[in-house]
Amino acid sequence: MGKSNIAVFFGGISSEYEVSLQSAAAVLESMDAEKYRAVPVGITQSGEWFFYGGDYGRIRADKWAGKDCVPAVLSPDRRESGLVLCSGERVRIDAAFPVMHGIGGEDGTLQGLIELAGIPLCGCGTLASALCMDKDKAHRLVAAAGIAVPKSVTLDSGETPDIDSIISVTGLPAFVKPIRAGSSMGVSAAAEPAELKKGIELARHYDSRVIIEQAICATEGSSAAREVGCAILDGDKPVMGAIDEIELHGDFFDYTEKYTLGTAAVRCLPSTDKLSEKIKKTALKIYKTLGCAGFARVDMFLRQDGEIVFNEVNTIPGFTEHSRYPSMMKAAGYSLERVVDMIIGQAVRA
Repeated sequence: MGKSNIAVFFGGISSEYEVSLQSAAAVLESMDAEKYRAVPVGITQSGEWFFYGGDYGRIRADKWAGKDCVPAVLSPDRRESGLVLCSGERVRIDAAFPVMHGIGGEDGTLQGLIELAGIPLCGCGTLASALCMDKDKAHRLVAAAGIAVPKSVTLDSGETPDIDSIISVTGLPAFVKPIRAGSSMGVSAAAEPAELKKGIELARHYDSRVIIEQAICATEGSSAAREVGCAILDGDKPVMGAIDEIELHGDFFDYTEKYTLGTAAVRCLPSTDKLSEKIKKTALKIYKTLGCAGFARVDMFLRQDGEIVFNEVNTIPGFTEHSRYPSMMKAAGYSLERVVDMIIGQAVRA
């Protein structure tokens, strides 16, 4: 049996472009060359598509575009199920692995194109990707399933915020977030009305719709709640990574801390204790409620009284050296190479 051609999509038009490059390089370097032939597909920040045939280190360094690139598009024709290069060459794809974060990569748009082309998809499909990307809709569905969510107020595009009305629902401090963004892009903590107004303006640079949430997670010097996460990998039986907990030394786990761990720390909880089992059970229920498949990371808050509060689902979590998903899977005994093999394997077999 020959090797399977696996398209790995990276880059993209979102503000999380640089994170995608780091994650994709790690995935490409971890692929089993005996089983899979990598077909790297790079998308520039201006939206140009290329088949990339160069060194993976240049992806990580953001020096990939230009050299060793051939313009390409993904054909929606199911008879081709692959890339069409500007030279006219066709490259058949046996499975597609999007390693892109944010708008245009994690929100269901790329997934829809891949599914339209009839190509097996690694990870969540179109609907689940779109739902999980929309923090408001994800919260509503999870709440309907009987799981606690933060109190929140949503501002639609162009809607003038009523600061007093918002505070009456969420209280202060509160978190202000773009509804469709990840990696804490555009997220801010607001401890007073002026900061809330400023946070809304910031969030609208990343998305026209904004959500203001009750602050569940502890701030420095408080132990009101803990921020925890669970890695899930589908298969004949779901594989669960170790539960991790974020130990903060600032207001929240922002973009810089997520990818450098400058002052924050992430530790894994014992996998056999009752608390970990409770968190895993809740995470799997959230995962299924939102229709996730393939793999995802479910983020939650744990109150002092033991109540679990849903935060969000990352349908394409980071795969960088500091990323939580591979760390949680490693703590459960699964190397990144094995995780990547399992993710691709289930798509190829589908």
